[in-house]
Amino acid sequence: MGTTALEYLLIGRKVVLGTPVGPVSIIGGDQYDFNLKIEQDQKDQRWWLEYAAGNENYERVGYWPFSLFKELKDEANLIQFGGEVVDLNPTGDHTSTYMGSGQFAQQALGRAAFIRNMKVAVTPNTYIDLPDPEYLEEKPDCYSIKGGFDKVYESYIFFGGPGRSQKCP
Repeated sequence: MGTTALEYLLIGRKVVLGTPVGPVSIIGGDQYDFNLKIEQDQKDQRWWLEYAAGNENYERVGYWPFSLFKELKDEANLIQFGGEVVDLNPTGDHTSTYMGSGQFAQQALGRAAFIRNMKVAVTPNTYIDLPDPEYLEEKPDCYSIKGGFDKVYESYIFFGGPGRSQKCP
């Protein structure tokens, strides 16, 4: 089943785009994670999305055809990690849609959303840590991001926020 607008072909059975992946972490409680990888197959040139829960092996979820990313033939010059909220409200008030768990990045592990072990491929099957990440907060009173590097999480970010509030009108 493909999506015409995005030209993405879904092939996996474990993960369906637009649906939650479980189990879901609880704020202040049990925390769960999963692995995602986007990688170009050197034979068919497709860009594959792969998923693995915990320590399971990766499973291909689906792919984008090479024709969508011809400019990525040799290399990319930008990679983005994090969250995004689209505000289509024409009244001027910011959306009340929260990002991640709805907690600001400063709440950190157990409360804020996080991505860890972020790497980029320099050759097939050769990954390096993010060389010099930049952290962008477009509306810091609504959503925040905090990043770093350590031995356990390697390259990581915490991110999220509640959306519209007294500080984020």
